[in-house]
Amino acid sequence: MTRTRLNLGRRGEQLAEQKLILSGYAIMARNYRCREGEIDLVAQRGETTVFVEVRTRRGEAFGSPEASITPRKRQHLIAAAQSYLQANQLTDAAWRIDVVAVELSGRGDVLRVDIIENAIQGEPWPGPHAR
Repeated sequence: MTRTRLNLGRRGEQLAEQKLILSGYAIMARNYRCREGEIDLVAQRGETTVFVEVRTRRGEAFGSPEASITPRKRQHLIAAAQSYLQANQLTDAAWRIDVVAVELSGRGDVLRVDIIENAIQGEPWPGPHAR
């Protein structure tokens, strides 16, 4: 990964975290990694555990940030979220996956930071406590 791309990703995550906190989310973890993948941010909002995928784009050449999530990425996010829930004994907890879309101008000015709730949905987790 190029240094520029890495810096863009970090900046996007910082902007996303600020927006989430201002919107009432409490950040519980950053860059959670497991065998199934990585989750940019894990937050709590009310009684719900929220897994957050941050997508950042500069310019319009590659489309919107939220449009960049592939079906494969969706599956990795769902599996990583389920791994986090199991590792933290939260298998009965309410949870969802949100996306924060960060768009910057070609010069790096912030154009938008949007929280998209329930952006990624999967099948209910058939864990050991499934009913």
